[in-house]
Amino acid sequence: MSKIDFKTAVHQEEAYLRLVHPTPDDIPGCISLFDTYLSCNVIRNQVKSLYRYGERPACAPKLEDFKFCMSIKSLHPEEQRDAWILRRAEWWATRRLARSSEDIWDIRKEPLVSFPKPITEEQMSGRPIK
Repeated sequence: MSKIDFKTAVHQEEAYLRLVHPTPDDIPGCISLFDTYLSCNVIRNQVKSLYRYGERPACAPKLEDFKFCMSIKSLHPEEQRDAWILRRAEWWATRRLARSSEDIWDIRKEPLVSFPKPITEEQMSGRPIK
């Protein structure tokens, strides 16, 4: 289980997203989000998801992203960016704190000692290793 709380995770994600999307022009537009939603419903993506995961893709969150974009359309561009970043930060924080296959792994603070093993001169020369 994660050792951080939701609020801390949201702040971390927000800081990261502000670096990745420094200006209002860097956030996706409503047309782009609508295209993403439509492409989710294309038969090719439906079949691919059925094959890979055994179920249809979840397109509803993509539609919700588009609706959210339309709801903030009347805000100043900087306010739109802030609202979009907060929404994405909350989404990423929720995803980070939810259970996943990564729950069994601990993140290392330092690399392992002597790993990988250094390559020897004998290995470099191409001679067989005993």
